[in-house]
This record gives sequence, C-alpha cells and structure tokens, in this order.
Amino acid sequence: MMIMSITIFFFILSNLMMMMSMILSKKSFMDREKCSPFECGFDPKSMSRIPFSLHFFLITIIFLIFDVEIALIFPIITLFKMVNMLTWIKTSFFFIIILLIGLYHEWNQNMLNWTN
Repeated sequence: MMIMSITIFFFILSNLMMMMSMILSKKSFMDREKCSPFECGFDPKSMSRIPFSLHFFLITIIFLIFDVEIALIFPIITLFKMVNMLTWIKTSFFFIIILLIGLYHEWNQNMLNWTN
C-alpha cells in the first residue's frame, strides 16, 4: 500500500512539474525574424528554384567524410597496445592509403579550390 501511494505521489509531482515548465517556457512576444524559417540564407518567400551552388554541397560532403574519418581513427589508436604490431601497421596503413587516395581524387577534381 505504501509503495502504491509513493508511486501516485511521484506521478502527480512529475505531472505538476511538466505543467509548470510548459507554462513558464511560453514565449512572451512574437518576433518576425524568429518566426520565419531559416533556409540556408535564402528568403523562404522568394522563388523556390534558385540555383544552388554545388561547391557548398561538395564542401559539406568533404567535411562529413573527414569527420567520419576521425571517428574511425580513434579506435585504431586505442588498439595499438592490444593487437599484433604487424596487423596494426597493415590495417592503419591500408586505412590511411584509402584516405589519401580520396583526398587526391578530391584535389584532382578541383573540389578543394575555394575560388569557384
């Protein structure tokens, strides 16, 4: 019986806290700039088929590739003391070669030029 009353008490308390947070978090004024959607610097009320620069898209893709690369390099560093040295060197070398080939391809395709 005691556990049931404690459960009901915490249920009511959590609901009251949620209600209070909803009441206190209401915006007090509406700002035109804050209410309008942000579409990558484009005005949402203008023409929807504005030509988009492919260069910005490619820079985003390059950033994502190198971001994932960092996430994959960290486990290689931590495995240094746990695995065979020859296996570690082969795996690390193979991974670095793949990344360097990708970087060369990006450079060869002029994706790294900021002047376009």
